[in-house]
Amino acid sequence: MPTLTKMGSIGRLAALALTVALAACSRPVPPPETTDELRVGTRNSPASYYVDHNGEPAGFEHDLMAAFAKSHNWSLKWTEKDRPEALFELLDLHQIHLAAATLPQAVVKDRHLIAGPVLFETPVHIVFRATDKPPRNMAELSGKKVALIIGSGHTPLMMRQKRKHPELSWAALDNVWPEELLAQLQAGKYDAVVINGMDFDPMRNLYPELAVAFDLPDKQKIVWALPKRSSQVLRNALARFVEQAHKDGTIERIYERYFGHVKQLDSTDILGILQRRPQRLPELRRYFHEAQTLTGIDWRLLAAIGYQESQWNPFATSPTGVRGLMMLTGETADRMGVSDRLNARQSILGGARYLALMKETLPDRIAEPDRTWLALAAYNQGQGHMEDARRIAQARGGNPDSWADVKEALPYLGRGTYAKVMKYGYARGHEALHFSENIRNYYDILLRLEPEYNPLFNLGSSDDEIAAPG
Repeated sequence: MPTLTKMGSIGRLAALALTVALAACSRPVPPPETTDELRVGTRNSPASYYVDHNGEPAGFEHDLMAAFAKSHNWSLKWTEKDRPEALFELLDLHQIHLAAATLPQAVVKDRHLIAGPVLFETPVHIVFRATDKPPRNMAELSGKKVALIIGSGHTPLMMRQKRKHPELSWAALDNVWPEELLAQLQAGKYDAVVINGMDFDPMRNLYPELAVAFDLPDKQKIVWALPKRSSQVLRNALARFVEQAHKDGTIERIYERYFGHVKQLDSTDILGILQRRPQRLPELRRYFHEAQTLTGIDWRLLAAIGYQESQWNPFATSPTGVRGLMMLTGETADRMGVSDRLNARQSILGGARYLALMKETLPDRIAEPDRTWLALAAYNQGQGHMEDARRIAQARGGNPDSWADVKEALPYLGRGTYAKVMKYGYARGHEALHFSENIRNYYDILLRLEPEYNPLFNLGSSDDEIAAPG
């Protein structure tokens, strides 16, 4: 016979507290129009939600959702989940008002949830290695190793094709980001992959060995998902917002911000810096010299950053809001004491101070030149993501203080393989890699063409009195 133990008063209070807590967790969230708080579920991914190099939340859907919340003066509360299925569960339990995770309309409807207005349509590519013979149609994919991502909405599209081509088969990968899918294709693990255009297009130049063979007949309609019996006020507000955002270009501008073309250093880039050097650098040289005097960083390295960032254009402005010759964000400019980002001298000094800060933040044991190359990646991606890359390098058996090892780890910031050691989540590590390596190439060019600046040797002489090198 089991023994019954009488629960003490402390135990009863603890049990009561647990019951109340569980009840609170399962209680449906009230509609946002009554609390002025919009609760959104998302997934850490390039299109939806991630932490940028300034440590701020970013992503196409993040920015669009923020604009929607702002239009109603609602605060935003985000909940991150690894899988779309986990977001659907939150919707079923009415724990969130919306799910924003690049969800295909068909997937949302299959779950008997409410699909919001279509945000945009994306083609579905069949991508292959350009060195292989390109498959011209689905029939030529039969017998090939094909892969797609679970939750991408591509499975029903492929099932329709399979009815026409019974020999067609594919691997369905879980917890994989699009960049990892492309990396596996490039490595030869698969012959082709199924991927949305919005995921592949920004990475075309990162994977020049890959190309689009053809597109599936159906495009993916990307929507936000709402739970059944969701607030009619919220649904109407969302419909009005998306309609207006299409009309006034808000969606188009945010889409362009995150899915613009990524440029690689090639012969055209090298020709560009050689042509612009005699045209633009002479009037900027004294500012780079001053920046070296203040920070101790070689002025030619700073000039290489300036060229990479803006092609030495003091008035450059990007769609993401970074401005000036060194393309500083508003936050970085404020932090570095820059009051006018379009002032060439202020921008150069601010960028130099920021790079110096990135170098100072690294552990003292890291020697040059690794210290500078790591700082360049941090300058581009943020110190947090750089530390994630160093942790990944160490997890892969490399040296976290070595640029050679860390640069191999940077692309993994865009994959899910090492998510457990990534404190700051998804980042476009390839961008930091290309940023740093491009600057190294530009720096080498300027080292050959521009003389060293010695502040002591040139003391008492103005830059105008020093003959500009030819």
